[in-house]
Amino acid sequence: MLLAIDCGNTNTVFSIWDGEKFLCTLRTSTEHQRTADQYYVWLSTLLAHHKIDVKIDAVIISTTVPRVVFNLRVLCARYFDCRPLVVGKPDCKLPVDVRVDAGTQVGPDRLVNTVAGHDLHGGDLIVVDFGTATTFDVVAADGAYVGGVIAPGVNLSLEALHQAAAALPHVDVTMPERVVGTNTVACMQSGVFWGYVGLVDGIVSRIKEERARPMKVIGTGGLAPLFQQGGPLFDVFEDDLTMHGLTVIHDFNKDEI
Repeated sequence: MLLAIDCGNTNTVFSIWDGEKFLCTLRTSTEHQRTADQYYVWLSTLLAHHKIDVKIDAVIISTTVPRVVFNLRVLCARYFDCRPLVVGKPDCKLPVDVRVDAGTQVGPDRLVNTVAGHDLHGGDLIVVDFGTATTFDVVAADGAYVGGVIAPGVNLSLEALHQAAAALPHVDVTMPERVVGTNTVACMQSGVFWGYVGLVDGIVSRIKEERARPMKVIGTGGLAPLFQQGGPLFDVFEDDLTMHGLTVIHDFNKDEI
């Protein structure tokens, strides 16, 4: 049984894959100081709650927070008796090429999304991921990662706005009833919502113009469905895109593990 772990800057997601489907997906906050024992107590308790009794014998990890890898490796060795495959490490091969400037480090999550997008939808893709940062990843016709765009994440922008202007409150991200707000909260919600709709629409349009070919747009991340309400930003939404990519990469490397 495969345990797929996606550790982002804000949240860490654990999914159990039985070879055909995900049995469950569990989420916790990312804390680099969390020990292997703490991970195991949390994970085993929730698996018991969901009445899932499985033997985990393989693990794959994608993380944008390098400091968590040590404790996750200890978790795998101590409790699952296995050595995890870590995306971005030399021993983890990808089924697609990475064509960027020499010396450039591409985030593992972006590579995993590229693999997943190509596996599900073929090439000529733009993958828009609403995470801590809002990223746009361009996938060539043959599945290669050929670059992208990084913009501030939605919640990061809201937090920066609140911190820089003491009079402005924290607000929820939602689609406002009107573009023009008549109070502070409504004004902020409109600015964030329609601002990001315009950002996504504008960047996607420029990428398509630069690539000069039809491209399918894949939306992923928790806020993607919300912003889709503002217009047809994506051709398709993939909730488990990163987790699917991890299973594809693990399958590609299984003969080497």
